[in-house]
Amino acid sequence: MTSMKDISKVCGVSVATVSKALNNHSDIGEETKRNIQRVAREMGYSPNMAARALKTNKTHEIGVLFVDDERSGLKHDYFASVLDSFKRAAEKCGYDITFINSSKNRSNSMSYLEHSRYRGFDGVAIACVDFNEPEVVELLQSDIPVVTIDYVYNGHIAVVSDNVGGMRDLTEYVCRKGHKRIAYIHGASTGSSSTVTTNRVSSFYRTAEEYGVEVPDEYIREAPYRDAEKTYRITKELLELPEPPTCIIYPDDFSALGGVNAIREMRLRIPEDVSVVGYDGIQIVKHMDPRLTTLQQDTEQMGAAAARQLISLIERPKSTIIEQITIPGKLIEGMSVSTVS
Repeated sequence: MTSMKDISKVCGVSVATVSKALNNHSDIGEETKRNIQRVAREMGYSPNMAARALKTNKTHEIGVLFVDDERSGLKHDYFASVLDSFKRAAEKCGYDITFINSSKNRSNSMSYLEHSRYRGFDGVAIACVDFNEPEVVELLQSDIPVVTIDYVYNGHIAVVSDNVGGMRDLTEYVCRKGHKRIAYIHGASTGSSSTVTTNRVSSFYRTAEEYGVEVPDEYIREAPYRDAEKTYRITKELLELPEPPTCIIYPDDFSALGGVNAIREMRLRIPEDVSVVGYDGIQIVKHMDPRLTTLQQDTEQMGAAAARQLISLIERPKSTIIEQITIPGKLIEGMSVSTVS
């Protein structure tokens, strides 16, 4: 088996320099680093992770706890993109990613914390879970470094999308288009998405108020995120009201598909008869006709920031600041909102 000493002899450098190059340290020249890494690959070098863990007290393994309420798993467009970015950023820093099994899928009785200790995770990223669940609280209150994604938990670094700003931008856009009868089908107000929903709903009401738009109670409805069947039914109910809305804001782009189907079944036109607005900016939006107006969340920055913060907490626990990092989104103007005179 090739060792770092073997590589050092071929490259004519010290073992310490080889170690720095293989661990991607910045205090050696780039040309030297690339040469050592090339030689290591050619010689078939593979680090002994067990020995490395004993020496550094780190496994370079990160756990990801992701429990999707809607059971869409990694088909969940938004979180799949966030976690893909997280994975790529962590791997660039030499860390491997392992998902922590949901308690519903485990054959043993280990808790999330016990599972994390058993696997020797240096840290854990938590996304899309019920943060009031005892097992989750136990993990959060342990000494394992944790970063939360799209949820703020006291005493922990959180990377969140700017849901307040995003909904403000969407509502402002609709109001400036002249709409006064605006309905909002928001996401679930309980479970893992409760904070996201609360912030978006409050921002919607505040922005509508600033523009002098009154929102009747019957215009505010709830449907689980990514539930196109529920938004299909609710859309029909909204459009059968004595005074139906001229614009409907949906909880996410996927759910907006249900609304679009309902509108077309009622032989109404988008946006001439009813305007439609989504949220997330997923790929499917680009293929909708008319192209959906939406708020694109920056999943690339979300995932990368979460990985950087967690690795900083693992490697520099004394100097890493516990803070909330808010990632802004971007309004994508499609063709699904009409101008009302």
